Amino acid sequence: MADDIIKPDPTISPESLRKAEEYIQQEEGVANRLSGWAGRIVTAIAVAMSLFHLYAAYDIVPTQELRYIHVAFVMVLCFLLFPVAARFRNRIQWWDVLAGAAAVGILVYAIMGGEDFTDRATMPTRLDVVLGVVFIVLLIEASRRTIGPIVPIIALAFIVYALAGPYLPQPWNHRGYDFAALVGHLYITLEGIIGVPVDVSATLIVLFTIFGAFLQHSGAGKFFIDFSMTLMGSKANAAGRTVVLSSFLLGGPSGSGVATTVTIGAVAYPMMKKSGFERNAAGGLLAAGGLGAIISPPVLGAAAFLIAEFLKISYLDVIWMATIPTCLYYLSLLFMVELDSRRFSVHGEHFVPDSSLWQLTRRYGFHFISLVSIVVFMLWGYSPTTSVFYATILTFILSFLTRETALVPKKLVGALAEGSTSVLTAASTCAIAGIIVGVVTLTGLGLKFSSIVIDYAGGSLLLTAVYTALIVWIVGLAVPVTASYIICAVITAPAMIKLGVPEVAAHMFIFYYSVLSEVSPPTALSPFAAAAITGGDPYKTTLQAWKYTLPAFLVPFVFVLDPQGIGLLLMIPKGGSWVDIVMITAKAGLGLAALAAAAQGWALRRTTAAERLLLVLAGLLLVFPSLLEAFAEAIIGRDISYTATFGLLIAVVVILKQRLLPAPPHIQAAGRQ
Repeated sequence: MADDIIKPDPTISPESLRKAEEYIQQEEGVANRLSGWAGRIVTAIAVAMSLFHLYAAYDIVPTQELRYIHVAFVMVLCFLLFPVAARFRNRIQWWDVLAGAAAVGILVYAIMGGEDFTDRATMPTRLDVVLGVVFIVLLIEASRRTIGPIVPIIALAFIVYALAGPYLPQPWNHRGYDFAALVGHLYITLEGIIGVPVDVSATLIVLFTIFGAFLQHSGAGKFFIDFSMTLMGSKANAAGRTVVLSSFLLGGPSGSGVATTVTIGAVAYPMMKKSGFERNAAGGLLAAGGLGAIISPPVLGAAAFLIAEFLKISYLDVIWMATIPTCLYYLSLLFMVELDSRRFSVHGEHFVPDSSLWQLTRRYGFHFISLVSIVVFMLWGYSPTTSVFYATILTFILSFLTRETALVPKKLVGALAEGSTSVLTAASTCAIAGIIVGVVTLTGLGLKFSSIVIDYAGGSLLLTAVYTALIVWIVGLAVPVTASYIICAVITAPAMIKLGVPEVAAHMFIFYYSVLSEVSPPTALSPFAAAAITGGDPYKTTLQAWKYTLPAFLVPFVFVLDPQGIGLLLMIPKGGSWVDIVMITAKAGLGLAALAAAAQGWALRRTTAAERLLLVLAGLLLVFPSLLEAFAEAIIGRDISYTATFGLLIAVVVILKQRLLPAPPHIQAAGRQ
């Protein structure tokens, strides 16, 4: 479980929890459970890694040394914690120790080489090449253990592409690169494995996982769930609203969609079941709520840190850019929940809290201070790295306000160790993604691919966006969110940027569709984990999760295709004001409400086929006004204004019809069923 302080409901069977945890392991790797001297040694290494990165956040460590040391820690822990095969679980083998020691030795060689070593990147010595090859092989194996075989296979394919350039057909060919030069580029330079993704992992991602671990071990996760349940009380649909609110709050400390889904599901599903939620719909809601953890500020998924580095902007800017889309995502989810409560005749389940909302907040409300402190420190002028460092220290100090949350030495060691072990999946992904990024920059593949996509789309921005979404979606079926974003950011983003889409919009578009991999079959880990808890059908639960997320994931098209849509990201639309931001957000929110009603087939009552079509049209007119205005102008040759107003009128007409006129006989019969 993501937080052992949160106790699952006793009505959920241990077998269901075991199955759910297996899906967390599929996302985060199947780690050894070590005890005795082996466990103590691994814990000591993990604690040392966290302490080193906290020191590096406080004091300056040279960039290249920091990256090498970070990768050394990551690879040692990967080999010690993740077995080479399932039959070797829960014990350390001699080859694991040998592989970890070899990785450390090679990276120490690189650090000790200093500037002479980096200067040999284009003409490495034979020893450099040998050690570089061994290092790449070890990295591929470490990544295979933590994130599975797909990303390592993709990395090998890119290496082959770099070597086979002259033998490939147009337009994929390039001049090709000597094997030694390629190894030097990937192993020695800061444009390969030890490149931007590893830099982000070493300076931001690991610090945020340490911060999240401190929050978890101080009881923040339990407080956020208790707060949500107490706030919603025993009102009708309190269970659904609790899931939405607690998913948003718990997403920051957790940082994992699957872990958030399982943690909340283990506590909230029995209440949802008693309230009348159908099990597949309940699982879909849990998965959709967990998905929001990856896109919710102030602590987004690992890919969000990469956005800041790729675009050379502050992480605070990324937080601002994610704020309105995240609000729209949860607003859409809330619409879907409210409609579900009508569909399933959900009733309020009597919930007796241990204490009142005021008592709970007065006693444990300091967790909110810890959660928002990162943003406060950044607004104060500190860098993201320094901000998360001080936020972690603040969390440690505040934990002593109550006896049960105090990070006493045993809890502190657990938090420090978990902070490092939790980053291994993202860190190994960033390291091996450096191979992909290095080959793309070396061969110019990104520009080639963007030209191909634009040609296929005929220069149409709409088709280019659709093709990009499909590519990101397909890649996301096989690889984690972080890897999906990195691969598609360097390959597909240039196509949209060429057609005039701002860089920030293009990268946020790719980020949001990378996140969809969490609810997309066949690797829909969040819905599958939710189904394990609810006892529902995994594929039906996945479809429900898809339905819950569908309206909100139309939002990325707004800030790519709508000239004013970039205002949803920057909060300052071009040539506009804060009033424009409010208007754009309000129109998008109303459009999502209409699309949610169409997706659920329910507004005030079950909708007819005609009503669903009208609601879809109303939603599109509200969410994509400028796109449909351009479409109308192209078809009829006239400029159509007030498109959003037409959409609002259509939605109002449908609601009034349902309110004032009796339902058709077949709809009445369906409602009685």
